[in-house]
Amino acid sequence: MKSSNSLYWKLSAYFFFFFFTWSSSYSLFAIWLGQEINLNGSATGIIFSVNAIFTLCMQPLYGFISDKLGLKKNILFMISLLLVFTGPFYIFVYGPLLQYNVFLGAIVGGIYLGTAFLAGIGAIETFIEKVSRKYHFEYGRTRMWGSLGWAAATFFAGQLFNIDPNINFWVASVSAVILVAIIVSVKIEMTDYEKERADSVGLKDVGGLFLLKDFWFLMLYVIGVTCVYGVYDQQFPLYYASLFPTPALGNQIFGYLNSFQVFIEAGMMFLAPFIVNKLGPKKSLILAGLLMAFRIIGSGLVSGPVGISSMKLIHAVELPIMLIAVFKYLATNFDNRLSSVLYLVGFQFASQVGTSIFSPLAGGLYDSIGFRQTYLIMGAMVLCFTIISIFTLLDSKKDVEFAQSLQRKHI
Repeated sequence: MKSSNSLYWKLSAYFFFFFFTWSSSYSLFAIWLGQEINLNGSATGIIFSVNAIFTLCMQPLYGFISDKLGLKKNILFMISLLLVFTGPFYIFVYGPLLQYNVFLGAIVGGIYLGTAFLAGIGAIETFIEKVSRKYHFEYGRTRMWGSLGWAAATFFAGQLFNIDPNINFWVASVSAVILVAIIVSVKIEMTDYEKERADSVGLKDVGGLFLLKDFWFLMLYVIGVTCVYGVYDQQFPLYYASLFPTPALGNQIFGYLNSFQVFIEAGMMFLAPFIVNKLGPKKSLILAGLLMAFRIIGSGLVSGPVGISSMKLIHAVELPIMLIAVFKYLATNFDNRLSSVLYLVGFQFASQVGTSIFSPLAGGLYDSIGFRQTYLIMGAMVLCFTIISIFTLLDSKKDVEFAQSLQRKHI
């Protein structure tokens, strides 16, 4: 019990400082590209697309290695060390390269950001989810601290950006040093049985996943629904800042809004396991999809800072439900030995495939027809794929049985 409690707090702290590091350097990424590097919507879309391509190259590799390592923390240690160099990379490498040649900068940035942050988060999440199952604490409550870390960083990011964007990058590096110290202190024991299960994972097992139609139906949901919220968020800060008299004021208010949103998200991370256990994984995924469609379509219909802010805050409700539902959907319907591959390929990889396709398309639409009309198109697509998923995700009867089994365990 003592070991479980200690791990809960250490891994919660790890989540906090990882997201603090990520948010400090990435929450205003689109604004940095537009206002500091002076890129247009199409070029920004290309950069996000390249980031997605390198991320999806890393995700299957991270997934397979994570399942082979089991509960060993090697990948988390490597990611933590990479993050220490966030500040120097942005300031002395990435920014100058983008100004010299967008495509060269996008490739170099894609390699670093994809390995350290965009694919790294999936490896971290699936590792901590495995530990939570072994030591019997709720993953959602640990992940809540990640949301708080993101919120804490975004609260100051807008103000610091207006002073000097480079301050945020140095703050990220300092936060990453703390991250390294935390992961060094984490000790997790593996039984002989757990080592044997990890060693038994082979490429044949991974390949077998792609023969399962239910796995493909899940990826269809992810590409048509989940990845769109990432595409929506990419250039949203630019649109939001444009609604204010000056970009500086817009940046500052967006920082406050983003921080408030993530604080709500943290509270929902605490509540989401109860909601998902009550509804079951499938119904929870459908609910998250409907909320997302409402938010994105609403963003195209409302006008002014108050209306668009209200729509943005719905993200704080949908994301925790979706994230917890995905983990429980995978755990109840597929081989647990492959939990990292399932999450990093079935969820994260599929998201990046969709993002790499939709990011340049969305960027072109932003430049040609504007943000509001583009949001209407994106929201309609999410709604269509959510409706399709009602019929393609695993039968709701299985979800009912799953929810009932969880309830019996807690009686």
